[in-house]
Amino acid sequence: MSLNRIESALEEHGQAVASVLAMADALDDCVARMRSVFASGGCLFVCGNGGSAADAQHFAAELTGRFERERRGYPAVALTTDTSALTAIGNDFGFESIFSRQLHALGQPGDLLIAISTSGQSPNIVQAVELARTQRIQTVGLLGRNGGHLAGMVDLALIVAAERTARIQEAHILILHLLCELFEAPA
Repeated sequence: MSLNRIESALEEHGQAVASVLAMADALDDCVARMRSVFASGGCLFVCGNGGSAADAQHFAAELTGRFERERRGYPAVALTTDTSALTAIGNDFGFESIFSRQLHALGQPGDLLIAISTSGQSPNIVQAVELARTQRIQTVGLLGRNGGHLAGMVDLALIVAAERTARIQEAHILILHLLCELFEAPA
């Protein structure tokens, strides 16, 4: 019984991860956007809910610290980490505003927002992308399933066409690590 479940999970995982290869050009596009933002003195913001919040924090840490190569740190902010801001904004303005309110305060035209949502439907992520567009902040969606509502809103959509959240998240962390690896590679 367990062996069948494990084999099934690994097969789904393999399919989700294999779909990343088709994103090679889009990953290059995303890295070019990151380089451009950092070269112009801008900041990269990243947000997500639940496991995607952890991925957002992980990705920002890889950029401000390092991934594998010794290099300078880059300005990357996970909008998921300031519990005082999250709870105050959630209490005063509603959960849907926890990321957009921070982005409104911190973001500048030309910055980059990477919005992570396995469904592509999360109201607080949608609101952050809407705000980013009004502030001329570039947007990349790291999405799942069919990309949901966000697929048509972001400047660049990276969609893992899997159905199970766990498999989407497994591919998302691979994509984030690939972005770091490509970013650290000589241009």
